[in-house]
Amino acid sequence: MAEQGGWSFADDRGRVAEAERRPSRVLAYVQAGATLWDLGVRSWSVFGSGHDGADIDPAKAGELPPDEVVCLGAGTALDVDALLRGAPDLVVAVSYGGGQVYGLDPDTAKHLEEHVPVVVIDVGPSRTLAGTSDRFAELARSLGAAVPSHAAEEREAARGRLRDAAQGGGVRVMALSPADQDQAYVARPALWPELAALHELGVGLVDPPPGPGINWHTAPWAEVAALAPRVLLTDVRVNAAPLSRLRAQPDWAALLDAGTLVVPWNPEPLCSAHAHARFLSTVADALDSVRGE
Repeated sequence: MAEQGGWSFADDRGRVAEAERRPSRVLAYVQAGATLWDLGVRSWSVFGSGHDGADIDPAKAGELPPDEVVCLGAGTALDVDALLRGAPDLVVAVSYGGGQVYGLDPDTAKHLEEHVPVVVIDVGPSRTLAGTSDRFAELARSLGAAVPSHAAEEREAARGRLRDAAQGGGVRVMALSPADQDQAYVARPALWPELAALHELGVGLVDPPPGPGINWHTAPWAEVAALAPRVLLTDVRVNAAPLSRLRAQPDWAALLDAGTLVVPWNPEPLCSAHAHARFLSTVADALDSVRGE
């Protein structure tokens, strides 16, 4: 909230970030920065995770304009001095549980907070898809954005459309991240809020067998093909193997020959109601498409 020139916001760690005035020079993890941009908050700079390179991953960037938003780097390139370059007056980060800042070394995150207010939003499985978008909307409003109420209505309409498209079942949907020519990482739906939302709405998601991976099950491509998905939500982030490299992979080719529909998927999605509505509508389109063949 902002009152009498002051600003404060209670984040998902239970900590209250405070400033003498409403922040206007925001540094954010790229997923959070893209989400805030979608909500009307103009981030000044972003940083990535250890999976990213020196530039902004286009799959995560949303509508962030690369000529206006500075990318400070990712992984070991990030230290407190690098993050404070440009004098941000607020840092917005994400967490997948436990309050740990994703993408930053714990000591770096700790020392960063000694210099600038930090808000951490939980985007992990403990929160629903709608809950995550509502939380970011709350933060955006505190930063002065006029978040339109119709975005939540759009999200609810998309939920209704997907529920209708999923009626009757029969369409097997799998989410995965291509690792290389030999294997893929198959997502465990309950651990991803956007996939859990699909399951809630009746989408027939493939749940991989139990194993050591928490979020992902590592599977050879032959196993993926044997699971016979009709719709394949496929990771398009820069750390995933590009689909063009899989053309000579026989099991991948068999999936395509069998009519499997490949749908681009970003496992670190924008967390706005509008973006969630787009995702739900895309899945509904895919279900309608394979049923109409």
